[in-house]
Formats: sequence, structure tokens, C-alpha cells
Amino acid sequence: MRTIVKGKNIDVPDNIRAYAERKMARLERILDDRSDALVELSVERHRSLSDSHIVEVTLVIDGRTLRTHAAAQNHRAGVDEVVDKLERRAVDHREKPRLRARPVEEKQLLRRIADGTAEPARERQIVKMKRFAIEPMFEEDAVAQMEELGHTFFVYVDAESERVHILYRRNDGDLGLIEPIVGGEYTKGRGRAANRSNGRH
Repeated sequence: MRTIVKGKNIDVPDNIRAYAERKMARLERILDDRSDALVELSVERHRSLSDSHIVEVTLVIDGRTLRTHAAAQNHRAGVDEVVDKLERRAVDHREKPRLRARPVEEKQLLRRIADGTAEPARERQIVKMKRFAIEPMFEEDAVAQMEELGHTFFVYVDAESERVHILYRRNDGDLGLIEPIVGGEYTKGRGRAANRSNGRH
């Protein structure tokens, strides 16, 4: 397995480069010599010290791309974490059915990533969280408010059951209503909900 170590707007010290290459070599017992790896190191100053050093790895395995990343206090710790993740994911990745790409396609893909012309996609993360007050209201008022806001769903507390309800617009244009329950059997308002849904979800 060939490993490329590069820095994003930083110079990678030789000892860190050697450490990353040595740790990545652990994956050779799982992967074959047709696999290539790109390790990118960066520092994000706006983060806290405990997770300011970023390690991102892109593996090209038989033409398929496997990416993961870690954030740690230093790059050595980040490399340790990301290699642990890769060991688990690489096993699952190899066990899944796959289409084999030609070697030239693998090399071109890795070259574009290394050159920065094909930016590796990062794993999806929750990057924003909202908190808002919920006031009890009747179903008709919730429908009216959702229409007024132009949203495809609306979360509110039902004034009758005092439970959180989720109103949403279905693909056929009608509305659906989700009434979450936590364990047990919820009977309050059950007949009303059953009559309204007529068995549809």
C-alpha cells in the first residue's frame, strides 16, 4: 500500500510524516498492494486545543474511496485515532460487494485528490443546532402556522394531549401527523388519530 502524507497550509515535520506512514502500514494486513492512501494534516486555530489538529485520510481500495478524519490535541494522537477507525471500516469495506476499477483510474483519482483538484468530501456532521420555544396549540392552528411559514414540517405541543406532535407534508400533497410515544401504550386521543389517518402513514 502506498501512502502520501501532505499538509494543508502547513509543513509536515519529518518525524510526523514517518509516524503517519508507519501507522498506516498497519492497514497492509487488511488491504492489498493496489490500495493507496492520502493523509492530510492541518491545524484549525479556531478550535479548542484538544481538537485543533486535524488528520484526514482518503483510501482508494479497488477503485472505491473510503474517507475518515479525526481531531486531536496533536497530529500523533490524530493519526492513532484515524488509523483505529480505518482498521474497522476497511474490514467492512472489503467484505462488501464491489466493482473493480482499472489501476489507471485509481491513480488518477488519488493524484487529483493529492493535487487539490478533487477535494475529499468530509463525513457528514451536525454543524448547527437550533433551540426554540414550543407553545401548546390545536391541530388546526398548527396547520395554519405551517402553511404561513411555508415549511414542509412543523413541531408543536398538542393542546389536547399535551404531547409533542410533528406535522408534515406528504408527497401526495396531503398532511401527515406523527405522535411520538416513549414506551407503553398511548391511548389518549387514539381513536381521533386512527379515524384521521384511516390507516395511512
